[in-house]
Amino acid sequence: MASLLGIDNGLTVTKAVIFDADGTQISVARRRVPQSMPQARFVERDMAGLWRATAEAIREAIALSGRPAADIKAVAATAHGDGLYLLDDDKKPLGAGILSLDSRAGAIIDDWSEGAVFGDALALTGQIPHVSAPSALLAWIKQHEPDRYKRIRHVLGCKDWLRFCLTGAIGTDRTEASTSFTDVRTQAFSPEAMHLFGLDALFDALPPMAHSADIAGYVTSDAAALTGLVPGTPVAFGLHDVTASALGIGGHADDIISIVAGTYSINQVVSTDVRIDPRWFCRNAIDAGRWNNMAISPASAANYDWFLDTLCQRDQAAALESGTSIHEALAHEINAALQRPSTILFHPYLFGSPHGNIASGSFLGLHGWHDRGDMLKAVLEGIAFNHRTHIDALSDGFAFRQARLTGGASRNPAFAQMFADVLGMPVTVTSTDEAAAFGAALCAGAAVGLHTSVHDDPRGLSATGQSYQPDPVRSAEFDRRFQLYCRIAETLKPLWPDIEQLADKTEGDGA
Repeated sequence: MASLLGIDNGLTVTKAVIFDADGTQISVARRRVPQSMPQARFVERDMAGLWRATAEAIREAIALSGRPAADIKAVAATAHGDGLYLLDDDKKPLGAGILSLDSRAGAIIDDWSEGAVFGDALALTGQIPHVSAPSALLAWIKQHEPDRYKRIRHVLGCKDWLRFCLTGAIGTDRTEASTSFTDVRTQAFSPEAMHLFGLDALFDALPPMAHSADIAGYVTSDAAALTGLVPGTPVAFGLHDVTASALGIGGHADDIISIVAGTYSINQVVSTDVRIDPRWFCRNAIDAGRWNNMAISPASAANYDWFLDTLCQRDQAAALESGTSIHEALAHEINAALQRPSTILFHPYLFGSPHGNIASGSFLGLHGWHDRGDMLKAVLEGIAFNHRTHIDALSDGFAFRQARLTGGASRNPAFAQMFADVLGMPVTVTSTDEAAAFGAALCAGAAVGLHTSVHDDPRGLSATGQSYQPDPVRSAEFDRRFQLYCRIAETLKPLWPDIEQLADKTEGDGA
């Protein structure tokens, strides 16, 4: 029986998921990939370790499927976008891979924002550069690690590194290519963009670009020995994870905004024309003549994960021991908190924000009579509010009437209902758990003719899942709270730099 392998690499976990050609999930295997933080604002990972973990996950997924590896007709990968994975002349890793949570290039972004670079980049590339953009990271390496900079021969994204490990072929797809260096109108790599960022010497280091469903290469014998895949299995180019998630939840249709509540707050709508605004990235979609308009910040469910890891450790251990979900274990606390009024507001800026890298998270309105459930509710509400900030911006340029939602926390019905009430529009949580991996699998299927195109979703109505309708009364209350949430953020803006300076060493601190 024909099946497809979708690889999904996030910021902490790499997954291998095998699907039937009809979209039914057969098996999934996961491996944690450790992050390294050698100093403040550096977030890295070992590239060879990432490949080993992914290969182990593939081998386990094949074993769990109960089917021969020969049933897998094609493979494609998706992974976290932005960040940087570099190879030297020998196609060996040139240092650690840099994740999209890295913010070492903050000073460079500050300098660019004070000059002409921001405006010129927006006009040429359709987006303003940010701290983990390849443009900013390469500029940082040029400035601080000139010897490493001179040795760069291949500039890759995360999924392009994994595909290289599978096939030995260098390349990228249209969606990944547009993270920094493409002309937004021609959708091709632009020497002018490289010049704008002072990176002229690296233009030839950019990888060849292809469609996400083109075949990039075939599984090598070395990769087959590690993964259990059959040598010669076709591997498609794949796609950026934001696009893969949207594709996997059916979010590329007209009138739909796709939302990923994961580490990042990801909000995307597809258009057939170029619409540029500093509040979103206008990047290449899968097909020529279409664009992904993404409003993004690292301020979503990572805040929820932080709360669980910091304040719910015993509950997590108990859930793990009993084989239950921590989300289900805490649902009664959250549901109870939702039934009572609260003064608590939470700004989910623990790892970043739409207001720049200097913002920080905060609880406000916290009193002694509040309990953990009230705080959990505030965290979830803050996450939904941050998504609304981005979605309100996109609504100024695009028309959409419904949302598709994915991300681990979206499986909590109370959280999904909260999104519908906060946004004031119907929200559907699709039935496919591994949406990004399925988006990659669609590319693999199209590459070998199992699907007519990446948009030929075989799941049909079975993928619709659960829909949530907004309640007018709750929507009005959330709107009142959201307006105050925004006013507080604006009030705190001039204070965030002073707050950050509290951590600076002073002459009198004994240092």
